[in-house]
Amino acid sequence: QVQLVESGGGLVQAGDSLRLSCAASGLPFSSYVMAWFRQAPAKDREFVAAITWRGGDTYHADSVKGRFTISRDYAKNTVYLQMNVLKPEDTAVYYCAARRGPGLGPIATTTMTSSYDSWGQGTQVTVSS
Repeated sequence: QVQLVESGGGLVQAGDSLRLSCAASGLPFSSYVMAWFRQAPAKDREFVAAITWRGGDTYHADSVKGRFTISRDYAKNTVYLQMNVLKPEDTAVYYCAARRGPGLGPIATTTMTSSYDSWGQGTQVTVSS
């Protein structure tokens, strides 16, 4: 059974940093892609970043490039999202997701919510101005 559990969210001020964690179990990690999405109130869920478990290839949305970094830790079966220079517009519920595949593949596939078949429960990030 696939299980993804996020943690690390909270209330911070603009310019601060946070690190989100996603503890994963039940996945054949060598052939999966892990990703972070976020959903602000009254908005669609949007892609943030993705990483291949095997090779560590990454892709970040333009809106977070240079500020957020996705990474993974083999020993802890955990994916991280390091978020720096947070802005009020980063306020959202952040979700961890997983899908089968050895590589990122087409960007359209990597960034679509429908490409992912496993999701965590989400963690709230609130950035005050």
